Amino acid sequence: MDDARVAELKKFIDGCKSDPSLLHNPSLAFFKSYLVSLGARLPPEQKTEKVADNMSERADAKGADLSGEDEDEIVESDIELDDADVVEPDSDPPQKMGDSSAEVTEDQRDAAQVAKSRAMDSISEGKLDDAVDQLTEAIVLNPHSAILYATRASVFIKLKKPNAAIRDADTALQINSDSAKGYKIRGMARAMLGLWEEAANDLHVASKLDYDEEIGTALKKVEPNARKIEEHRRKYERLHKQREQKRAERKKKKQAEAQVQESLSALKDGQVIGIHSVGELDKLLSAASKTSRLTVLYFTATWCGPCRFIGPHFASLAEKYPKVVFLKVDIDEATDAAARWNISSVPTFFFIKNSKEIDTVVGADKSALERKVAQHAGAP
Repeated sequence: MDDARVAELKKFIDGCKSDPSLLHNPSLAFFKSYLVSLGARLPPEQKTEKVADNMSERADAKGADLSGEDEDEIVESDIELDDADVVEPDSDPPQKMGDSSAEVTEDQRDAAQVAKSRAMDSISEGKLDDAVDQLTEAIVLNPHSAILYATRASVFIKLKKPNAAIRDADTALQINSDSAKGYKIRGMARAMLGLWEEAANDLHVASKLDYDEEIGTALKKVEPNARKIEEHRRKYERLHKQREQKRAERKKKKQAEAQVQESLSALKDGQVIGIHSVGELDKLLSAASKTSRLTVLYFTATWCGPCRFIGPHFASLAEKYPKVVFLKVDIDEATDAAARWNISSVPTFFFIKNSKEIDTVVGADKSALERKVAQHAGAP
């Protein structure tokens, strides 16, 4: 692991030390499960639902109407769960396991069954510690039996040692992935640790493999909490998604506003802008389009008499209509622009709005030119 990741992990651990309630966040359920499987003792989860910031509830009720960066923080509320049957994690050293690589003889299988029978008698008599010892003896004799591990796991449940039960249930499921008892006992053990979603998953699998009343009873206790956690997660996933959408919308809006401002800075209100190349023309036409302004594109030439006649009038119209973009192109200077627009005579005037040509005037007709500007630009 590189130094940056180690630093991030250390920062996260320091955060958990200062605020242990972080470990009960549903998104960290996998980490919590790992800690308890190692025998860690976690602080109990608060039962009362409290909202540290009423913004999150208001956002949920009104569609998360987040309008500014200061409102983007979403503080998750606690979940009110029924954890009356949750116990402190057991931290005993791992129980003795069998040698999975050992070959088992018929005599050993028979002896394991005898040890199991003694264990069942001990269970019925309430001698649970004796039952664990006898089942351990049976497991050592026959380490390939999933039912022996699952049975010992059920005794650990009675002893309120869920971590030990999970270790045995995991081994049972490694031996037999279809062990209903393995899933059932592991689900019950996880419920004892407050791992409600994981418990519900195990119990549902056990129910499909071999349903019994004990599974049904356990599910009645587990499912309400699992549903609350799922609903909580979906609620805040929705709020986080809405927050990101709002942020993206604000970012897009700011970018659009910045583009408009940039475009406006390129346009000179009340002035005629000279164009010297097709690239410059394209840039200014794009700027005009982004600001939804009418553009009057005037093609002229220094040797053109009618152009000299109407040129001053074109400049006066620019002053009269400051929100209209007036562009002038000398066809001998910006030959690429003239070619692009297929200019065959000058003066020629094109009226453009939102990147579309909407009208044309050919020739030095002052009244026609002003009439078209007034028609498409509106009142000055």
